[in-house]
Amino acid sequence: MMNPHQYTHIFVLGMIFAFGDAYGIGANDVANSFATSVSSGSLTLGQAVFIAIFTEFIGAFFLGAKTSDTIRSKIISTSLFTGKPEILMLGMTTSVAGSAAWVIFATRMGWPVSSTHSITGAVMGMGIAAYGWNAVVWGYNGVGKVITSWFVSPVVAAIISAMLFLLTKYLVLERENSFEKGLMAIPFFFFLTFFINLTFIISKGAPGSAAAANMPFTKACWISACAAAGIAALSYIFYASWLRRKIRGREDLRWYHIFVTPFLSKRPIIPEAPEVADIESNPEKSTESQDLVEVEETEKTLFQKVKDFVMRGIRKDVRNLKNPRLAGVHARAKKYSSETEFLFEFIQVFSACTASFAHGSNDVANAVGPLASVYQIWQSGKIPGSKAAIPSWLLAYCAFGIDVGLATYGYNIMKALGNNITYTTPSRGFAAELGTSLTVVTASRLGLPVSTTHCITGAMAGVGLCNGDIRAINWKMYAYCFFSWIMTLPAAGLVSGLFFALIAYSPQK
Repeated sequence: MMNPHQYTHIFVLGMIFAFGDAYGIGANDVANSFATSVSSGSLTLGQAVFIAIFTEFIGAFFLGAKTSDTIRSKIISTSLFTGKPEILMLGMTTSVAGSAAWVIFATRMGWPVSSTHSITGAVMGMGIAAYGWNAVVWGYNGVGKVITSWFVSPVVAAIISAMLFLLTKYLVLERENSFEKGLMAIPFFFFLTFFINLTFIISKGAPGSAAAANMPFTKACWISACAAAGIAALSYIFYASWLRRKIRGREDLRWYHIFVTPFLSKRPIIPEAPEVADIESNPEKSTESQDLVEVEETEKTLFQKVKDFVMRGIRKDVRNLKNPRLAGVHARAKKYSSETEFLFEFIQVFSACTASFAHGSNDVANAVGPLASVYQIWQSGKIPGSKAAIPSWLLAYCAFGIDVGLATYGYNIMKALGNNITYTTPSRGFAAELGTSLTVVTASRLGLPVSTTHCITGAMAGVGLCNGDIRAINWKMYAYCFFSWIMTLPAAGLVSGLFFALIAYSPQK
C-alpha cells in the first residue's frame, strides 16, 4: 500500500500547476464573459475586471463543484488505476500541467479556447501515455462529444443571437423614435435577461447541491419566470423613468436615484459639454503636453513604477476602434442612435455578471478537480470514489488563481474577441451574451455538448451577419479561433502525455 506522504513533491507540483491552470482559465475563459461588454463600451476594462473578480470568486467558492468526477468527463476509466494510486496522482498532476501550458499559450496568441476541452485533452494524453490508445473512450460519450461541440456550439449560438438582435433591430433600433420604443421594450428585455440567467444559475450554478440535482427543470423555469416578471415590472416603474429623465431630460441624476426616481422632484439640467479644441490647431499645447508626460515618466518613483506594472493588465486598449485593419469591417455595421444604445448598457452588464457568476461555479472544477484527486490520494493513499468532495480551501485557492489570471492577462482575449471579430455595440453585445446563455441552458437540457467559449464566439459572428454584409465579420480572426479549438485536444494531450512519459518511464535510482 502506498505511503500517503511518500509523494509530497508531486502534491506540491500539483498545487503549482493547478494554480497555473486556474490562471489560464481566468485569462481566457472569464475574459469571454466580459469581452462584449468592454468592446461595446458598456464597461471599461478596469470595471470589468473589478466586477469579475467578485462574481467569479463568489460563484467558484460558494457554488463551485462540491463534487467532481475523479477523472474529468470520464474520458478514461478509473479501473485502470486500481492498486496504483500513485500513478493516478502523477497523471492528474501532468494533466493539469498540460492543460495550463496550452491555455496560457492560447491566451498569449489571443485564441479563445475551452478550458474544459483542454483538461479533457490533457487527461486523454496522460491515459494514452500510461495505458495506450484503448484507455480512451473514443465514442460519442467520450471524445465524440468534444468534437461535436466544435460545430454545435457556435452554430446554435449564432442562430439564437441573430434572432434576438433582429428582433431588437426591427422592433426598436430602426423604428421611428427608437428611444421611446426602447423604453417600452425595457420590461421585455429585463424579463428575458433575468429569466434565462436565473434559470442558468438555478439549474446549473450549483452542480453539487442536492437542491439543484433534485429540482425539476420546469420548477426552475417557474421560479425564474415569477422572479423575472416582478423585476420587469419594477424596471419599467423605476429604471425606465430614470433613463427618460437622465437621457432626454438631461437631469442631474446619479445611479442611486434609480430607486427613488418616480418620487424625485425635477433636478437641475446638465448643460451641453463644450467642444474640445482640436489638438492639431494648437501645436504648442500639444508639445507642452508631451513634454509634461515625458517629465512625469522620468520623475516616477519606484512605487509608481511598481503600481504601473501591476495595473498594466487593466489599462490596455482592447476595443480596437482605431485599428486601421478593422476599419473596413467596422464600416459595414450600421450605427444606431447613441441614446437608444445606452438603454442596453445596464442589461448587458448584468447579463455578463450572471454569466461570470455561473462560469465560476462550473468551470473552476477544471482546475480544482484534478488537484482534489491529487490531494485526496496524498492524504489517504487510496484512489478517491467516483464522487469526491472538494475541500473549500482548494476552491478558494483556484478561485484566487482565476482572479489573478483575469486581472493580469485577460485583456489579451478581450482584445481578440471584442471588435476584432465584428463591430460591437451595447445592443449587439446584449444579443450575443443573451444568446450564449440561452444556448447553454437549452443545450444542457437536451444533452448537447456545448462550450461557453465557442458559444460567445459564434454568437458574435451571428450578430455580425445581421448587418447584411458577410464582410462585416473578420473571418481571418474567426478562422484562428476555430483552429485553436481543433488544436486544444491534441496540444494539451501531447504536453500532458510527454510530461507523464518522461517521469513515469524514467530510470530509477
